[in-house]
Amino acid sequence: MPVEGGKTDMERIGLFSEMSYVTVGDKYESPFNRPFNEAASKKRQMLPGGSKVMSSLQAGYFDPHFVRVFEGEGYVSLNQVRRRNMMEEAKKNLGKAFLPSNGDKKPCGVGSYYGTIGGPVPFFSAQSRPREKYEAPGKNLYTNPGKKGTGYGYANVTIGKQPSHSADFYDAAKQNFKKQNEEHHHLLKGAPFKLNLYPREYFDTNPYFLEKPLPPIKKAETKAAPGGPFKPPSPGKKAGGMKAGTFDPYPSHSADPYAVKLTKQTLSQGAKIFHPPGGPKSRPIQSIMTLNVKKALNTKNYKTASVQSY
Repeated sequence: MPVEGGKTDMERIGLFSEMSYVTVGDKYESPFNRPFNEAASKKRQMLPGGSKVMSSLQAGYFDPHFVRVFEGEGYVSLNQVRRRNMMEEAKKNLGKAFLPSNGDKKPCGVGSYYGTIGGPVPFFSAQSRPREKYEAPGKNLYTNPGKKGTGYGYANVTIGKQPSHSADFYDAAKQNFKKQNEEHHHLLKGAPFKLNLYPREYFDTNPYFLEKPLPPIKKAETKAAPGGPFKPPSPGKKAGGMKAGTFDPYPSHSADPYAVKLTKQTLSQGAKIFHPPGGPKSRPIQSIMTLNVKKALNTKNYKTASVQSY
């Protein structure tokens, strides 16, 4: 559209007509107060269904309605299936059903052969068969005739030899004790030991028994508190020019005897004066630090060695 006193839209922006503005007349809003995602706060939001909890209701399953496992199948009874199988197996039989024979016949009484196949058996008859007359085989061979007598009051009747007679003294135990007692007293030396502690029965006295009466109870001594104030002693005396600082008085003078001086001893000709040998002489010693440096530092590592390692 031509504008009064101006250029047309074609000349100004290259269009037949300028498009109308959408925000004309809207209120101004600062970009700082706008939300970051304005479209997220309008209309419906994304509403997930949430995790399903397993329960007996239909909401606990994935399908909208309950689905049966055997849906659409016909009902079959197990008895009908068994009867069909029995009829199919019966068709395989070639003849009639097998019937067992009659049971065994039982005898009527003791000694009866009713019900047996062969009848009475002669070997099981109760009649006694004829036997020969029993004749004793006779006695065994004896080397010696039997000894007469029961053994009481008869000599040499037993199997073994007759025991010899041994004398049994009436006072044998008493005599043996007397003999042992004499041998025991023969080995003793001196009289038997006797205690002079009557009426005491043991060497040591009873530690829990006191024969003497207990001493009187001692009263605790109470120290009397000093009455006057504490006064330190006098200081020590100092030595002066007049012996006033000694404990003893000045000693009395005693005349010293005249001491004769010793004369010098003259050595005989050819005698030598004794001189003691000299002790070990000291020598220069290197320190421990110097020795460790020499051991760790050599011609191969003197360039790469660190000073801090020493």
